[in-house]
Amino acid sequence: MAIQNVTVMGAGVMGRGIAYVSALAGFHTTLVDISEKQLQEAYEHAKQTTQKGIKRGKLTDIQAQNLLDNLHTSLHFETTIESADLLIEAVPEKRELKKSVMEMAEEHAPDHTIFASNTSTISPTEIASFTKRPEKVAVMHFFNPVHLMPLVEIVKGLETSEQTVKIIRESAEKMGKETVDVNEFPGFVTSRISAMVGNEAFHMLQEGVATAEDIDKAIRLGLNYPMGPFELGDLVGLDARLNNLKYLHETLGEKFRPAPLLEQYVKAGRLGRKSGKGVYDYTSKGELIK
Repeated sequence: MAIQNVTVMGAGVMGRGIAYVSALAGFHTTLVDISEKQLQEAYEHAKQTTQKGIKRGKLTDIQAQNLLDNLHTSLHFETTIESADLLIEAVPEKRELKKSVMEMAEEHAPDHTIFASNTSTISPTEIASFTKRPEKVAVMHFFNPVHLMPLVEIVKGLETSEQTVKIIRESAEKMGKETVDVNEFPGFVTSRISAMVGNEAFHMLQEGVATAEDIDKAIRLGLNYPMGPFELGDLVGLDARLNNLKYLHETLGEKFRPAPLLEQYVKAGRLGRKSGKGVYDYTSKGELIK
């Protein structure tokens, strides 16, 4: 089956990024959300990203225009999913929310539609159980920022068919991504490692080992990471990082217990870039203030 129409559910940071690379790849892409403001911001972000791409020589004017022509937004998931060949769910990491999306998709999607979740931790077998087509459900895990990060993790559930994996792999490759196949296990590969590094960084900050700036600098320069753990946490959202850790703590045990300081930051509303303040302060035009 050739994928032509892609529906991306959730216009947050990940959803808008996935919709961008999908439209750039030539798929007729519809980004769906319950918030018109989120959708407007996502479309504006796509336009700004294309302009940056043109200035840097990464995109031609024609590619940018084709991308925007392929990218659509909608508040109506039920009608949008009716024409989708591939659904990519990118809503927040909450079981009940993902369950609701998958149940609604099952009710309205054609029989051939492939369901992919961008979850970073939740079992694809569990997500598939919310549908009546478990053979057509898998995890398609992108990384932030989506248009720059080259990897997609493909994680199949207990009943995911090889044909589904093949279609998802081909779609990811058309979006310019490389893929890895991961056996189902909590946290997969990258989320499990990243969550542990980020959590340990919060323990070190709490213990006064070093400042946040110096911990980030040490990890960037000493371990050759492109971003420090606090920079990355602020980018993906400290609430998302905390949700992931809670799930890993529940499923894999004590070594993933969230650092108390991380929980304190989230309770204070310091969620990272999206709230203007996380480990760092971004209240001056979104720029980092140290």
